[in-house]
Amino acid sequence: MKLASYKHGRDGQLMVVSSDLSTCVSASDIAPTMQYALENWSACAPKLQALSENMDGGESFDPAKCASPLPRSHQIADGSAYLNHVELVRKARGAEMPPEFLHDPLMYQAVSDTIMGPMDDIEAQDEAHGIDYESEVAVIVDDTPMGVNAEEAAQHIKLIMIMNDVTLRALIPAELAKGFGFFNGKPPSAFSPVAVTPDELGDAWKGSKVHLPLLSTYNGAQVGCPNAGDDMNFSLAELVAHAAKTRPLQAGTIVGSGTVSNKDRSKGYSCFAEIRMIEKIDIGEFKTPFMKFGDKIRIEMLDKDGNSIFGAIEQKVVQYNAKAKAA
Repeated sequence: MKLASYKHGRDGQLMVVSSDLSTCVSASDIAPTMQYALENWSACAPKLQALSENMDGGESFDPAKCASPLPRSHQIADGSAYLNHVELVRKARGAEMPPEFLHDPLMYQAVSDTIMGPMDDIEAQDEAHGIDYESEVAVIVDDTPMGVNAEEAAQHIKLIMIMNDVTLRALIPAELAKGFGFFNGKPPSAFSPVAVTPDELGDAWKGSKVHLPLLSTYNGAQVGCPNAGDDMNFSLAELVAHAAKTRPLQAGTIVGSGTVSNKDRSKGYSCFAEIRMIEKIDIGEFKTPFMKFGDKIRIEMLDKDGNSIFGAIEQKVVQYNAKAKAA
């Protein structure tokens, strides 16, 4: 089944969406919010599934009304499962990839109390901050015990989404130099209009990986179509297990894959940082600029028949206006 949250208060109104994303119906009689459904998944999921199979009286689904499937989360843990991306970034600055990266995933704590809707503007204070998008896959889990292994973690993955992990590249080097990780360089992220249960992906969901291209379109031109199942060194279940290594994960925790990246350069790129790193490696300098005010990014995944699975993330970069927000 496919679930969305229409904008309503802080936590949205849960909607069940048809498989072709054409219609939807309120699920408020079953679960008022996505968070409630996740916290009571065993009771709510069968009822939500039944509703998805009988959507009489539904209305046209409008992604513009959508918040993120989870408008706020107890926790977002974003990994870096594609070591090709990590290796390129390190190689561009003359650093080798530590061997432990091959078996110990990178992960950071992302912004979870504020999550952008799929069509919300990306608000930034300054273009000089190096505004970048990152196209990713993400999962939502139910209550997950501490210390689960990957096989056990896979059973706790209830929903799958795509993600734009917005990054302010120019702020990150100074933050990392402090030895304490990201903070200012990682503003709120955005997720797809719809989150789907693994069965919606059919045979594309295999080994806790999504074996389909993730499309990134920048100002109307496609810049990336890497396959999210290729060159993925850690599955989403392995990332969930890593996140739960020393702590339990509450229902509604989101775990991201990191920037989808293939070794085959013909597949394009899922962020500008990677394009710039390749330029640095190949020609010795950066050529491609980061995003400017007015630029637009679209992120989408299609099934084998060309149908959108999650709906599209479509965002415009704008300058943050504190006075307008206060008004």
